[in-house]
Amino acid sequence: MRSFSHFACIDWSGAKSRWHKGIALAACEQGSSAPELIAAPERHWTRGAILQYLREQALAKTDILIGLDLSFALPFVDAEAYFPGWNGSPTDATALWKLADELSQSDDHLAATSFVQHPEISRHFRQHRACGDLFGAGRGRLRLCESDGQALIDGINPYSCFNLVGAAQVGKSSLTGMRVLHRLGGAIPVWPFDELPQTGPVIVEIYTSIAARASGVLPKGKSKITDGQILLNALASFESEAPRAIATKYSDHATDAILTAAWLRKMSGNKGLWSPKKLNNNVKQTEGWTFGVV
Repeated sequence: MRSFSHFACIDWSGAKSRWHKGIALAACEQGSSAPELIAAPERHWTRGAILQYLREQALAKTDILIGLDLSFALPFVDAEAYFPGWNGSPTDATALWKLADELSQSDDHLAATSFVQHPEISRHFRQHRACGDLFGAGRGRLRLCESDGQALIDGINPYSCFNLVGAAQVGKSSLTGMRVLHRLGGAIPVWPFDELPQTGPVIVEIYTSIAARASGVLPKGKSKITDGQILLNALASFESEAPRAIATKYSDHATDAILTAAWLRKMSGNKGLWSPKKLNNNVKQTEGWTFGVV
């Protein structure tokens, strides 16, 4: 089992705009030092700036584990296709990332609006005032790591990436993130699609709510932290020191990034998290997996 000297968490956003208050980046080193927020190079973080940050880690060969808070692929295993019935449906995740990027070339700021407007693809998504005829019933299709993994964790309620409506939707973030993964061009291995290298950076999919619930300091049914003292208590549960300056109130994006970076550091040496029982070769190449789900 390899080790890492640095850890980072990126809380993501699928909004159309250039600047994103919803994107936050925090990082820490091996040991117990507190994760610190990394300031954006300009007014706020943009998806393009995060892509540049990732490229810099690749160029420097930083020994860093980077968690991205988004789903790296759409459901596939349940129907043996992302878009069943369409002969243009990609056959694996990297092809899906490529398609998302290619169909969204006209969208500014790495948005993915054009992708979900494709006449065949749109049939599978629930969008504002337009639910595709192939979206299905209920909350929509789920990946295996969601239906057989996240859903079994106390306090976690996974939503389908095919749902683009409501505050709990995760589809927009995931699709914009897929564009970023494609544009990385393999510069950083992405687990579990790629084999773990012995050195250098690695990207994993994370769900910040898993880290928040694992801290054990939140009331039942809650997964967001905005209070400074609660953040300190949560960090302490992961054997992490307090940040240099602790605020009274935080945005939940900031606390998601700070706390999950500390959680990644603590859990990265857990062999079981790197080898989930249901992560077979088909799932590895098509749906991927959320780190922290066994």
